[in-house]
Amino acid sequence: MNLWIIAGLFLQEAPAYSTEEGAFWLWLALGISALSLLMVLYFTRYVMAADTGTPEMQVISNAIKEGAEAFLRRQYKTIALLSIALAVLIFLGYRASPRNAPLALKMVVAFLIGAACSGLAGFTGMYVSIRANIRTASAARTSINRALQIALRGGAVTGLVVVAMSLLGVGLLFYSFGGLDDPRHVPYQIVGFGFGASFVALFAQLGGGIFTKAADVGADLVGKVEAGIPEDDPRNPAVIADLVGDNVGDCAGRGADLFESTAAENVGAMILGAALLPHFGIKGVLFPLVARAFGLIASTIGVLIVRTDEKEDPMQALNRGYYVTTVLAIVGFGVAVHYLLHGNWWFFGAGVVGIVTAFLFVYITQYYTEYRFRPVASIAKASVTGPATNIIAGLSVGMETPALPVLVIGAALLLSYWFGVKALEDVTGIAAYAKGVYGTAIATMGMLSTAAYILAMDTFGPITDNAGGIIEMSNQPEEIRAKTDRLDAVGNTTKALTKGYAIGSAALAAFLLFTAYLDEVRELVRSQLGAGASFSFDIVNLASVPVFVGGLLGGMLVFLFSALAIRAVGKAAQYIIEEVRRQFRENPGIMQGTSKPDYGTCVDIVTSAALKQMVVPGLLAVGMPIAVGMTFRYLTGFHVEGGVPIVGGHAVNLIGAESVAALLMVGTITGILMATMMNNGGGAWDNAKKFIETGQYGGKRSDAHKAAVVGDTVGDPFKDTAGPSLHVLIKLLSTITLVMAPLFV
Repeated sequence: MNLWIIAGLFLQEAPAYSTEEGAFWLWLALGISALSLLMVLYFTRYVMAADTGTPEMQVISNAIKEGAEAFLRRQYKTIALLSIALAVLIFLGYRASPRNAPLALKMVVAFLIGAACSGLAGFTGMYVSIRANIRTASAARTSINRALQIALRGGAVTGLVVVAMSLLGVGLLFYSFGGLDDPRHVPYQIVGFGFGASFVALFAQLGGGIFTKAADVGADLVGKVEAGIPEDDPRNPAVIADLVGDNVGDCAGRGADLFESTAAENVGAMILGAALLPHFGIKGVLFPLVARAFGLIASTIGVLIVRTDEKEDPMQALNRGYYVTTVLAIVGFGVAVHYLLHGNWWFFGAGVVGIVTAFLFVYITQYYTEYRFRPVASIAKASVTGPATNIIAGLSVGMETPALPVLVIGAALLLSYWFGVKALEDVTGIAAYAKGVYGTAIATMGMLSTAAYILAMDTFGPITDNAGGIIEMSNQPEEIRAKTDRLDAVGNTTKALTKGYAIGSAALAAFLLFTAYLDEVRELVRSQLGAGASFSFDIVNLASVPVFVGGLLGGMLVFLFSALAIRAVGKAAQYIIEEVRRQFRENPGIMQGTSKPDYGTCVDIVTSAALKQMVVPGLLAVGMPIAVGMTFRYLTGFHVEGGVPIVGGHAVNLIGAESVAALLMVGTITGILMATMMNNGGGAWDNAKKFIETGQYGGKRSDAHKAAVVGDTVGDPFKDTAGPSLHVLIKLLSTITLVMAPLFV
């Protein structure tokens, strides 16, 4: 996250500022974060105090809990070993450069703390979610409102922990590294925190996504389609693995994803704030932490007010909480702007643009994934004529879904950029472009101000899904399953809107990170040319053949990465399908209900497969930018014409750097479009099936339902593996290109 390059272009001598004043705002942000962790304890006790249901329900819940914890232990052990190895490489790389050697230890410490905090946030959230599921199921027997509140407050543990840990990690590192005394340079020294979070997020999201969808596909195809048994039927040997997957993918995986987003944006915005020290002092550096802390307060209040009745759509109750959170976040953002940015309301406007963008993304995602609206209803209707028409309709809806989000992202970038320019139009010594980029950073901060509530709604999904499975497997009355089905359908929508929210925030940040790469290349060339050299690198010429090829490779990378992720699900699912068929064939008593299936074997199979299959896509994401930059630098023979910088009598070949810029630009754009299509298309397929299961078009076990199950199976790796992993890929591309830029010049 070498965003300090932007700041370094226009830093001036900072005026005197009050260290005491900076300490007040820093400790205010840290104090709110600590209080949020106390609210986490409150929500945890609220959930744990609830009834745990019948002994039959507890047996199922314990199996889910044991499987999820076993997978996470194995996954985090692998990630920990990789993190330590990478930390050693980072240390050696920084020590090898006399210019960066003094930062080596701090960078490694920040990296390891970022990785540890990301893992801890994911584990803490999942710890509560795998205990909230049975309590939600038990509560549904008497009150849907009670079940809703338990599930949402269980999800709020993940949301609050992710955001609070991000703030505490960044804030305490800033304090420990002497940020109150040297706010100009210390933000640059904590960029490793965001990189550590990004590294963990890649494997957590990809591995968890492969696990959850391999188990889901295997369970659905053999159980529903071949054997004709209901979803979450206890006779299905893969059902426990399916329920485990909901937690490791949607709780731990998504938690790591959004932790990375909040951590990177916190650090990036602080770095840009350091560039404004002459105008805002240390308060401009601490503004991101304070604004995000106020978002924690807003999200907590939003969670606390959510309640419903037996007849109301639970989604309406969640929406009310989100509306309250949004309004309070806007108020908190205004307070932060008033006290820390001298009441510059143009910046407040940029923040509001981000908050409104988040709101629009949530609404757009609901439109495409709720069965009350045209897209899902059209897929359900198409299921009447078979699986083929279901898939055709689903693909059509999926390809339609990027249109509105792209319009929203484009408008947000243009508007926030303009607000940034207007906010500092009277300030001299800072380029208009740099002012505008800071406006887009403020907008991204605004969008992430409701992150805790959004993540609470996301974790609500796997909790209610598990609750429905527990009710089904423990043979509870049909009317109880109907209640959990309502919550489960809402959970599918909340999971989908969180994915849309995540890709929206990544898209807003992508422009800033792309600019950072161009600036870093410019600074590298200037350092080679010597002090006072004038050189510009702010145009990527797609008319140049190698640069155009680099762009093509960036677009291809997104497709190939997605293909590998989906193929990984298919391979792992094949193992599960064969195992379930084997158990049905060798033990007829399973289908007769006289003997129990072997759940543990399926969990072990999908665990091993997921951890193995996540390696190749991860290596591809890391290796492609390096390969393109090195290849085009040394092997193409192309040279820059006109105005070539001369170092020691030799031309500086920038084709490698420019080709990587094209790869980053096109890869980011393609990734945004592809992730939106996969997330929303897969969610629409899923809820079309849920819509039919409510009794429409013949209900469960009808031909339309079987067709919808096939469509849902196709959409599963879209929405829960490849799509969410693309969020991480977009940000990882930016990180890799920033870190490896010296190799391309």
